[in-house]
Amino acid sequence: MKIKTRRTKIVATIGPASESPEVLDRLVAAGVNVVRLNFSHGTPQEHRQRAENVRAAAKKNGVIVGILADMQGPKIRIGKYKTGKTMLTPGQKYIIDADLDLNEGDDERVGLTYKELVGDVEPGARLLLNDGLIVMDVDEVKGQEIHCTVIIGGVLSNNKGINRAGGGLSAAALTDKDKEDIKTACAIGVDYIAISFPRNGADMDYARSLVEAEGSRAGLIAKVERAEAVTDENLKSIMESSDAVMVARGDLGVEIGDASVPPVQKKMLRMAPKFNCPVIVATQMMESMCENPIPTRAEVNDVANAVLDGADAVMLSGESAAGKYPVEAVQAMHRTCMETEKQHVLPSSATRDPRFPPHSVDECIARQAMETAHMMDIKAIMAFTQTGNTVLYMSRHLGDVPIYALTSEEHTLGRVSLFRNVTPLIMERPYGPTDAPLATRDVQKMLQDNKLADPHDLIIMTFGTPMGQSGGTNAMKIIKVGENM
Repeated sequence: MKIKTRRTKIVATIGPASESPEVLDRLVAAGVNVVRLNFSHGTPQEHRQRAENVRAAAKKNGVIVGILADMQGPKIRIGKYKTGKTMLTPGQKYIIDADLDLNEGDDERVGLTYKELVGDVEPGARLLLNDGLIVMDVDEVKGQEIHCTVIIGGVLSNNKGINRAGGGLSAAALTDKDKEDIKTACAIGVDYIAISFPRNGADMDYARSLVEAEGSRAGLIAKVERAEAVTDENLKSIMESSDAVMVARGDLGVEIGDASVPPVQKKMLRMAPKFNCPVIVATQMMESMCENPIPTRAEVNDVANAVLDGADAVMLSGESAAGKYPVEAVQAMHRTCMETEKQHVLPSSATRDPRFPPHSVDECIARQAMETAHMMDIKAIMAFTQTGNTVLYMSRHLGDVPIYALTSEEHTLGRVSLFRNVTPLIMERPYGPTDAPLATRDVQKMLQDNKLADPHDLIIMTFGTPMGQSGGTNAMKIIKVGENM
């Protein structure tokens, strides 16, 4: 197995530009840790085939790659135009008609996929179409017709999305399509399922009930993209009910305004460690690489700031799914993460507050291991884990010491692939209750064989006693490499 130690993880979306086995092989070799299957597009069979191709590429490259299935959610869209598009001018009157056939849009009105919008708006509400490029103010609601005045015009084409500025739409987080897609994702065996547009923790709890009903242990990622979700109370409930959160800056920016997104992103990165909740920063991180082979300096700075703020992962969307340079985008993100991580800037705001007491024995062991690693010259932390919980707790404490998660559980390998500074390793053999000395020798050999530690280096090993039995990590051992081998 190849062992890489970049601390910040890279999530790449798979699409037409990257779904072939040849390109997937290059993406994985370039450093992708988790692939995103976008269920807004494609059939169940296409998603299944992509997952199989990802697993084959990971095996070929000798690495672990997690798989994330991203649900579409209640994406509210206009219908189609008879001519494919219309041109809107400022001051123009325009009607969004919930009763109009979805294929009969024209220069005066257009249909709507979300019929309930007529009950969610009132005079004075502002509607944002096509990711905010088109702006309309509601003048009045007549039956199923929303009469608007165009504030910012432009070309409006088929199936563009609609958001209400400031949020307030009543659409449920999970549509009927999402519920079927969750079944597909569970059958494929994905490691994570991302839920779009959750309002609070209750939406995530409902999604988890659907996942568990399928017999899946997939982790749940809350995509924070609604104005309602970013209040302190709702963010807290979302983080408590989720296995990770995503700063989904596209729809979030449309709902709360682009200038409000950076402080919300920083707030989420500050809050998440308190709930042992990994964070993915997503959307337009290297958008220009859809067309260009190198990113802009502003994009590099965006990725670097996410790394410095303690993000677990940074994500590519259209850049890797449909862009001209998917592999180069991963390479550019990798370079940026690696160079930024050299700066050793460890903001206390992104580290779990020591005033929060540990909730369990394994969390206490994880905290002590990290504190010991920072006090002593520790080369690596080798953590035997069945669930991945111990390394999750370790990864909440920013540091330079690499953490290796050793497990024979396939689900756990995929789960920890998202955690900052954690490298998943397949445990070569099962260990029994009396095998702690054997495990100690094996981890030393693994580190030396991969040139990750030299004789006389100090490493930390965490494990549960007796070994081979479930029950959580309850032991920590400091080892001098080369001794007792």
